[in-house]
Amino acid sequence: MKLHLGMAVTAILAALCFPVAAPAQNYPDKPVHVIVVFPPGGSNDVTARIVFKKMEENLHEQFIIDNRAGAAGSIGAAAVAQSAPDGYTVMIQSTTHVANAYMYKGKLPYDTLGDFIGVTPLAQQVGVLVVHPSMPVKTVNQLIALAKKQPGAINYGSAGLGSYVHLNMAMLLSMTKTKMTHVAYRGGGPLGIAIISGEVQTTIGTIGSFFPHIKSGKMRALGVTSVKRVDQFPHIPAIGESVPGFEFTAWVGSFVPAGTPRPIVNKLNAELKKAVNDPEVVKLLSGRVLDPMYMTPEEFAARLKSDYERYGKLMKVIGVI
Repeated sequence: MKLHLGMAVTAILAALCFPVAAPAQNYPDKPVHVIVVFPPGGSNDVTARIVFKKMEENLHEQFIIDNRAGAAGSIGAAAVAQSAPDGYTVMIQSTTHVANAYMYKGKLPYDTLGDFIGVTPLAQQVGVLVVHPSMPVKTVNQLIALAKKQPGAINYGSAGLGSYVHLNMAMLLSMTKTKMTHVAYRGGGPLGIAIISGEVQTTIGTIGSFFPHIKSGKMRALGVTSVKRVDQFPHIPAIGESVPGFEFTAWVGSFVPAGTPRPIVNKLNAELKKAVNDPEVVKLLSGRVLDPMYMTPEEFAARLKSDYERYGKLMKVIGVI
């Protein structure tokens, strides 16, 4: 017994003299899985690939992009919520994350605010109202007039029920007292294909997803969702110029499962701050009209709570729930 006690005291003293390294000291020391909850081609995917390529360069470790689409991102989010809270699974999700709490109330296998830690936003999203080039409209007011003349005849697409895209269109229809038929897709990529092919005639998608098609003439831009016109496309008016009070921007954010050690959250936050502030990353994101965005975990937590409350009120107003 004395021998065992002596060994225990020796072990304790050794631990005090040589403390175990903090969890984040060597993080990451193996590949990190970055689950993008939408298909390739959308603004979430584009943002993730730009930012985490820089993370690989800075940290000399792999950040593997894994697209898991479906149900406006809730399928991928469920996988992240059930993963080990060790910093080696990161979720990339948009503001749709908080909207899903209302769209799928009681059906989600996770707690939207409780089962995740928001690390930091990565980019701010601005939407753009587009139509297929065959549509006989060139302005927001002309589209509204056509929709009022032919209620329900125009199909509009979204990136999923309750997605940022869906809520933008629903708010526009509510504010203009117009009616169109909603067609939901599994993300921004498939939605873009549907617009180009003419399967749906209009939508509000993120400029980061649609800008190549606008430039090539495969889509016609009518208005942006920010308060003012964006610098990259000053010829495109703000929707609010035709529909007073209309404004709806969002973010692409990074999350880890709840329970992830705080030192790892802080390390990941600090490295993402370096990445989104890197001149090359800023240039690539800005070129796609995605404004680099950074917050501390505390600031992001406050933003998530605020957006959660805002989306709840919005969806009640526009009749989505």
